[in-house]
Amino acid sequence: MPNPRLATRYAKSLLDLSIEKGQLEEVYADMQWLEKVTKTSPDFVAVLRSPVIKADKKQKIVEAVVGGKVNAITGGFTNLLIAKGRESNLPEIITSFIAQYKGYKNIFIVKLTTATPVDEKLKGQIIEQVRKTSDMYNIELQTSVNEALIGGFVLQAGDKLVDASIAYDLHEIARQFENNDFIYKVR
Repeated sequence: MPNPRLATRYAKSLLDLSIEKGQLEEVYADMQWLEKVTKTSPDFVAVLRSPVIKADKKQKIVEAVVGGKVNAITGGFTNLLIAKGRESNLPEIITSFIAQYKGYKNIFIVKLTTATPVDEKLKGQIIEQVRKTSDMYNIELQTSVNEALIGGFVLQAGDKLVDASIAYDLHEIARQFENNDFIYKVR
């Protein structure tokens, strides 16, 4: 069962330790790799969350998956999670660590959703425009395609949302017709 408070605490401890040891970038790379493993291998996550599999078996499985591929701090951290019976929270801890790392480094996530894929030149222009109009400098642009937008884009930067899609405009026009805004303006 997901436990965000626990995930935040463990991730903060790992972040602090990696900063103290001067290995923050290595541990961050390990967490990105582990995130890919947990997202692409539902069987691995099922093993971590299984109450039937004993801790020593989980230890061997995790060692087989991450052995030699991660930093000593990350390996020791996964061993600690298993020893404490918290291995089922590993995916949430990874997500929390990555978010805390980006907060520590002042990296802002900007999500761009368009109806069609965008090229690198346009991505660069969007990043520059966000930098000009906000206090965000380190920007990580995440793009996605949603054909239901019909055209235009949806841009989310922090708590700000810009919806300049055709689908939004059509929805607003439909809402105005439902409210009979045009009839009241004629009278």
